[in-house]
Amino acid sequence: MRAIKAGQDRAEEKGSMSTVKNALAQKSGALIHVRSGDMVVEALRQMRDNRVRSVLVIDDDVLVGIVTQGDCAIKVLLPGLDAKQTPVSQVMTGNPVTVKPDDPLDGCMAMMAARGFRHLPVLDAGKVVGVISIGDVVKNIIRDLEHNVDDLMGYIMKDSPGG
Repeated sequence: MRAIKAGQDRAEEKGSMSTVKNALAQKSGALIHVRSGDMVVEALRQMRDNRVRSVLVIDDDVLVGIVTQGDCAIKVLLPGLDAKQTPVSQVMTGNPVTVKPDDPLDGCMAMMAARGFRHLPVLDAGKVVGVISIGDVVKNIIRDLEHNVDDLMGYIMKDSPGG
């Protein structure tokens, strides 16, 4: 019972470990984005060059959409459109679901799973501050689990007959 209580205390102590803000803090690099009037080929270049699978669509500092590799393949490649002549606005998901820095990651994970999202733009007071992916969420969960294992191992070693 004491080990569970100790783990709960630590979880309450670190609280922020499981928020969007913490997941963003683990990431590096600039915000990758295009404008809605850019051609799809530019969005694909940004994805390739930055090794990401989606880019935000931002016009005049306002988030207007998100475009993914899947959007480009299904809405441009399959119908035989030309990525050099198709504007991002034609294939993006407009008005995307967003999250805030203080939102809990477990809620984001549940939403991503339920709605089939792999990326969530993060807004702070209406300003885009980043994107979290399902991979970011999984990495954070693994880090939290490693901390929990370390806590339990410390408890076991400290309270064992030989410890």
